[in-house]
Amino acid sequence: MSPKLASPEPALQVRLRFESMLADLSSRFVNLEPAEVDREIEEAQRRVCECLGLDIAALWQLSPEEPGVLRMTHLHRSVDGPAVPEDFDARQVNPWSLGKVLAGSAAILPSIDEAPPEAATDCETWRYFGIKSVFCFPLTAGGERVFGAVSFHAVREHRSWSQEIVLRLQLVSQIFANALVRKRGDAALRESEQRLQLAAESAEVGMWVLDVEGGQFWATDRARQIFDYAADTDITLELFLESVHPSCRESVAEAVQKAVEDEREVDVEYRIVLPDGRERWVHSRGRIQPASATKPARLLGASVDVTERKRSEDELQRSYEEVQKLRRQLELENAYLRQEHRLQHAHERIVGESPAIMKVLELVEQVAPTGSTVLIEGETGTGKELVAQRIHELSPRAERPMVKVNCAALPSTLVESELFGHEKGAYTGAVSREAGRFEVASGSTIFLDEIAELPFELQAKLLRVLEEGRFERVGSSRTLTTDVRVIAATNRDLGAEVEAGRFRRDLFFRLAVFPIRVPSLRERRGDIPLLVWAIVQELGASMNKVVETIRREDMERLQRYDWRGNVRELRNVVERSLILCTGPVLQVEPPTALAAEDPVEVEGLSMDEVQRRHILRVLEMAEGRIRGSGGAAELLGLKPTTLRSRMERLGLDPKKLRDERSSI
Repeated sequence: MSPKLASPEPALQVRLRFESMLADLSSRFVNLEPAEVDREIEEAQRRVCECLGLDIAALWQLSPEEPGVLRMTHLHRSVDGPAVPEDFDARQVNPWSLGKVLAGSAAILPSIDEAPPEAATDCETWRYFGIKSVFCFPLTAGGERVFGAVSFHAVREHRSWSQEIVLRLQLVSQIFANALVRKRGDAALRESEQRLQLAAESAEVGMWVLDVEGGQFWATDRARQIFDYAADTDITLELFLESVHPSCRESVAEAVQKAVEDEREVDVEYRIVLPDGRERWVHSRGRIQPASATKPARLLGASVDVTERKRSEDELQRSYEEVQKLRRQLELENAYLRQEHRLQHAHERIVGESPAIMKVLELVEQVAPTGSTVLIEGETGTGKELVAQRIHELSPRAERPMVKVNCAALPSTLVESELFGHEKGAYTGAVSREAGRFEVASGSTIFLDEIAELPFELQAKLLRVLEEGRFERVGSSRTLTTDVRVIAATNRDLGAEVEAGRFRRDLFFRLAVFPIRVPSLRERRGDIPLLVWAIVQELGASMNKVVETIRREDMERLQRYDWRGNVRELRNVVERSLILCTGPVLQVEPPTALAAEDPVEVEGLSMDEVQRRHILRVLEMAEGRIRGSGGAAELLGLKPTTLRSRMERLGLDPKKLRDERSSI
């Protein structure tokens, strides 16, 4: 039987705390001085262990002389046990985990008792040190060469972490790797400078003289070696410039010309291309010697091969850019953590046992593992966003947060910028470059709520993203790509919008690959008691109120009520009742004026006519007001824009209704 894995606190709470700590670590390591790297790594090991309840964190680096031999350079441990050796041959004691690390893969075992048979030797080593759980990640230089490993261990009890935590532990190992590479690069840079000084002292500097008038070079053997010129090669200015890389040729020629014409010093660093195609970096300095009565003007100089230094600088820059990239990624994802926190367990709030809602959940489970575009249809307040979140949570993209865009809430002038991003200066107020939601959502899911509100002129750009995965930021001609799954939602009949010319037909067909209709609350009245109790339990805890029962007659009235605002309206009613509740019995009922409606009265009427009468009654209660506190939109649980759109469809003119009231 597998050991029971410890779960000391809610996973989401641990994750949010770890995200905050990781963002802080990322910012600390970005501008870290090389001398501070070792101390900061050990401090970070301690913080990670304390945050995740781990006991040992170790960083090992491979010996360049003996492949397979690991040297421990950084260690944190909070429990007693056998001493961990600084050097050991992993090929003998940890062959399985060494093989995974060298292949660039992580070795993860929440319980070593569940390790594969090929890890038997590793398990013996871990048991000797009392280790129960193992998380081991490779250290890579520039994402290519593995030069060590970072390991985290649990000793006191078994530990099992979510995929999100594991991915972020990988980010920690990458931050460590980049810091160590930068430290090495700094050491290599200092070493290169020392070599440069030594080279000058030991004739490693290539000396040369250019006859300005004749264009001929005299060069030492070392200078010829740097440029790979044979001893008998006649070196001319034209031959030299041909050796310079095309990207540097113009700047080098200009530097030589200015030195000759203005009698100034030349100091230039450039790439050359050797006869065999190899490239080399060269640093050349020279000074003009003016012509005299006996000698023509000459340019005297020296050149040094600085290829190794440039490589160190490039590696240092790549490491810095990688850290910056990781930091930006964390910042972008953290921007949506609040939303994810709110929707983390959204599926648990999809309450109901009716055939209608069970059909929705069945469709969700069928489409979630695919990458297909989904169109969620349903009235306002039915829980379309919860359905979208459930699809994302069951998909292969669940390790990253779903990005949400409410198309109805964005000003028409900013929709394009919000979706696709913008460059600095693209429009008034664009003070910096900003990534759009499609860029942020790459590798994840984007939820386009109220898709029918998307301006017609932007629908073509959305279609292109769906078909090609390509877009441009506002103010830029550069084409970007994104890998994103699209889920859209609407409370309108998109087919009717297409026929009315307000929505593109091709976009409609591209979105409606897999439609899911969320039923209204009127279609699943049997779920109302379950929903009421779920809302009571959720809100009652936050209000510190204990409800033991709800009157049967109240529940029956709730089931008879025609919930035009659906679950959202029901939630508002229950919340209002909880605020007023002073004892263990909750008195909850729909708005008095509306609850009086007898369902028999609407028999024989069309659905549109029922809606029309219902809206008129609510407008009467709100004294004709649509927006604001106590307005018709609030009473119906709808957005003002949604209510106006519905009134327009039903032939209700708000202005005419106001005029009629004023004339009474």
